[in-house]
Amino acid sequence: MQIFLTSVAVIANVLGASMALPQARHLARTRCVDGISASWVGVSVALNAWWFAYGIAAGVWALIPVSGISLALYVTIAVLLVKALGRRSLIGIGVGAFGLGMVPLPALLLGGWTAAGVAIGLSYGIQLFPAVVAAFRTRALTGIAPATWILAFVEALLWLVYGTGIADMALAVSGAVGAVLAGAILVRLAVTGHRPMRSLAWRRRLAVTG
Repeated sequence: MQIFLTSVAVIANVLGASMALPQARHLARTRCVDGISASWVGVSVALNAWWFAYGIAAGVWALIPVSGISLALYVTIAVLLVKALGRRSLIGIGVGAFGLGMVPLPALLLGGWTAAGVAIGLSYGIQLFPAVVAAFRTRALTGIAPATWILAFVEALLWLVYGTGIADMALAVSGAVGAVLAGAILVRLAVTGHRPMRSLAWRRRLAVTG
């Protein structure tokens, strides 16, 4: 059982590190931002920075490369988003990073890194929530990379299994919440699809030609 749980944790870490890569590549290639939440990008930057700091402070060295890679990828996505949308995206990124992303701070101040680690784990739902809201607020989803959310869904399930196996409530809850939210985006993509929206760009073209 221990070997199984260790394997689950390793796979979850690998998936977590690669989760943002499809989104970064998609955004770099298409410059399409339809359905992408700036707040999600900001809070993802902040929480991966928290995981990186927690890994160093708590001596959980396996977290450092994973969170470091993820942090770099989300920073890349943030830069690409700002290039595509301009300064107006900075507000959403800032709200995510310095608002939602600071949820673990009181836990750190009151209970040290042990409490902060639990708060960071529970904040996974906060990290994904803005992305879910953005996906359900628009019919234009062509900016979303489905592979990112497939990886997020599988990763969350693995953390749910691992957290349940080691009786770690924070990891189990984080995994359950993550699976529900990532699953919601996948359902939204399946229903609304990547139909190249007779979207804003399409309508604008019609307005110009018509």
